[in-house]
Amino acid sequence: MGHITGEGRGQSALFPLSLDDLLPADHACRVIDAFVSGLDLQALGFARSRPAATGRPGYDPGDLLRLYLYGYLQQIRSSRRLETECGRNIELMWLLGRLVPDHKVIAEFRRLHGEAVAGAGATLIQWAKAQALLQGDWVAIDGSKFRAVSSKRSVAARDALARYLGELDAADAAESSAVAAHPEPEAHFMRSPNEGKIPAYNVQTAVEATTGLIVAHEVTTAAGDNRQLLPMATKAREVLGTQTLNIVADAGYSNGEQARACEEQNLVVHVPANRSVNNQGDGTLMDRRAFIYDVDQDVMQCPGGATLVRKQVHRATRSVHYAAPVAACGACALKGQCTTADRRIVTRHRDDDVLDRMHARATPEAMRLRRCTVERPFAELKYRIFGLPRFLLRGTRGAASEMAIAVMAFNLKRLSSLLGRGQFIRQLQPG
Repeated sequence: MGHITGEGRGQSALFPLSLDDLLPADHACRVIDAFVSGLDLQALGFARSRPAATGRPGYDPGDLLRLYLYGYLQQIRSSRRLETECGRNIELMWLLGRLVPDHKVIAEFRRLHGEAVAGAGATLIQWAKAQALLQGDWVAIDGSKFRAVSSKRSVAARDALARYLGELDAADAAESSAVAAHPEPEAHFMRSPNEGKIPAYNVQTAVEATTGLIVAHEVTTAAGDNRQLLPMATKAREVLGTQTLNIVADAGYSNGEQARACEEQNLVVHVPANRSVNNQGDGTLMDRRAFIYDVDQDVMQCPGGATLVRKQVHRATRSVHYAAPVAACGACALKGQCTTADRRIVTRHRDDDVLDRMHARATPEAMRLRRCTVERPFAELKYRIFGLPRFLLRGTRGAASEMAIAVMAFNLKRLSSLLGRGQFIRQLQPG
């Protein structure tokens, strides 16, 4: 028995008469084309959106945006690979009308149009809002590390240079100005669960719970999340246009000062409070929760009946230390269960009342909603769109440009799943 054989290369065949016949009516390329065709590229800030009257003609920025959206949906982010695909990929031939832009033109478009691309992504979210898809009641916030272009050695050298410049600034400002800055000052070492400390950016996302759409995102250089609660919650509310919004996040966002600011802006925060515990005596001693705070007198009452008065204030950490009298602790029958020192000192955060309310709202149901809402988009971004969670462009601006394209591609994919591609295409088309 022989093998399965193909047709002879010289045999005549009847191919479709046009490229349009090769793509199904609900193909992903038709979604991209319908979306980009409806954008006001000039208003969004894309250069050359209107052709110049003189000079060599340039590429339509809409075609280059179509190319990048297709590429990110197919895990093709390199400008050289995109150029190659334009010459052999039938789907891209249909999408771009057989255009094959040079890889330099492709790369330059992404480098220069970060803000315009972000505006196009915001337009997509506003379209979803106009279609009454976004309810805007619940938003989940989370952050994840994406590796930067810089190597560990270059970031370490840059940090050493920054310390050296700081010393020069302190000694002589004139000398410090003569030392050149590093070309990429933004990336920092951050801890990744699987790779340890790596040069990375912290990507923040706010995901609407009903649709799973990423309604706001930000590329930051902050290694932790505890200063990102208010900025991301504010961005999400601006996009959704609601007066009151429920924000759910993990304990990494526990920050009393930011939680209070959220409450003042009608942003209802559901976050587990990240509290320290009494680790003296191998953790067996009485915890701070056993002490009752008197708001009117600004003192704390201990279980033994003693009164702890304000001793010290730390403005940087927004915490207050309350100390019990030495004589009262020495005569207390509960001292062995309370402290090994001469007297007990209890630290209270100035935003304890806000943290208590925030923690009480972080119910198991709210935390389950957080996991179901915000973790899948990061998995899609990292391994379905990026392929590997690593940026290709240097600096915060370059990383932000890449993330803007990736988030827009994710939202197009998500809306295609929610509405069905055919229905999505019909709703995108005017009239």
